[in-house]
Amino acid sequence: MTTPDQLETLIGKVALDDRAAFSALYDATSAKLFGVSLRVLNNRAAAEDALQETFLKVWRYADRYAANGVSPMTWLITIARNTAIDALRRQREAEDTGDEAARIPDRGATPEVVAVARSEATKIARCLDELETDKAVAVRGAYLDGLTYADLSKKLDVPLNTIRTWLRRSLLKLQECMSR
Repeated sequence: MTTPDQLETLIGKVALDDRAAFSALYDATSAKLFGVSLRVLNNRAAAEDALQETFLKVWRYADRYAANGVSPMTWLITIARNTAIDALRRQREAEDTGDEAARIPDRGATPEVVAVARSEATKIARCLDELETDKAVAVRGAYLDGLTYADLSKKLDVPLNTIRTWLRRSLLKLQECMSR
């Protein structure tokens, strides 16, 4: 398991166009980021495409990462989540316009992927249950259902900045819980 300090070092090297560091960063984080993409998109092929796009963004924007209290994994997950949400929106737009390619079914996950996903899902569900109800609903909406902050603000009838604060604090609690 790669520590946050090691991830920060790798991101710093990626910012300097170090291909070996990029490969190491991919090896250390791709499984988790794929899981994030898969959860949002619920389609293996689309999640693989989103993961590739995520790492292209990491390569391009690694110099923008600043260790300012945000863990490197949170930064990477945010990129993956936003990329997957963008792909989901594009997919929905394609479906609305009748694009046949958007309707090709997924062949399904391999048994290995299913086993890893179940294990992680169980741990995440346990950690989500430790959050206050409103905060858990916000986290599930944002990170599992792909809702925007504005959508959550309307759904939960709280100000947009409150949603941002809830999510930031909840992610810190989830990170602590997942590391136990």
